[in-house]
Amino acid sequence: MSEVAERRPVCVIAGVGPGNGEAFARRFAAEGYSVALLARRKDRIEPLAAELRGAAFGCDLTDAASVEAAFAAIEAQQGPAAVLIYNAGKGVWGDVEKVTQADFEEAWRVNTLGLFLASRRVIPGMAASARGGIVVVGATASLRGMAGTAAFASAKAAQRSLAQSLARYLWPKGVHVSLIIVDGVVGGPETRKMLSDKPDDFFIKPAAIADIALALTRQERSAWSFEAEARPFGEKW
Repeated sequence: MSEVAERRPVCVIAGVGPGNGEAFARRFAAEGYSVALLARRKDRIEPLAAELRGAAFGCDLTDAASVEAAFAAIEAQQGPAAVLIYNAGKGVWGDVEKVTQADFEEAWRVNTLGLFLASRRVIPGMAASARGGIVVVGATASLRGMAGTAAFASAKAAQRSLAQSLARYLWPKGVHVSLIIVDGVVGGPETRKMLSDKPDDFFIKPAAIADIALALTRQERSAWSFEAEARPFGEKW
């Protein structure tokens, strides 16, 4: 890592794949951030990290030791996090009779426990400097539990409540915590392939969600937003 790169502010993106995660990485890298990409499979994100002059780290966000090791490595290689984007999520679909206990627990661990562990790791540095941002990528399921989202909706609702608690605790310390409620199908390569019969404007574009995340981190502190919604213009809501 060059001396110039070390001076760039660091954006940690927890949960990087070919959809939102990649879009966040590209957007923040384009704005001068040194991006730290976290995923369970480090090999899958190394090419993107190299392209963006960032760094890739293997991390199980549901495991405290793995989170500690990843963030210690980020700080050693790139510096402390100026922005944390929590994009990790797990959708386990089914009603209360169909989802298993393991499904239920895993959804909570990825969506909520991971946010708890990652946030705890960046809070001391952000609070000490009275600046920084934590952006959580949520879902409409956090606002209403449909019959087929027994595991996912409860996990996302818990995530949203945790984000609210973080915001109320950290805003007075100068740290902006915000939540993006994603209402619709994100148009990553996998979802577009599965729903190949859908028109382009059916999907939420990952780059557009990344624009919202960047805008949240740039808000003037006298008018911070906690919750922003993102949905296609034709979505029925």
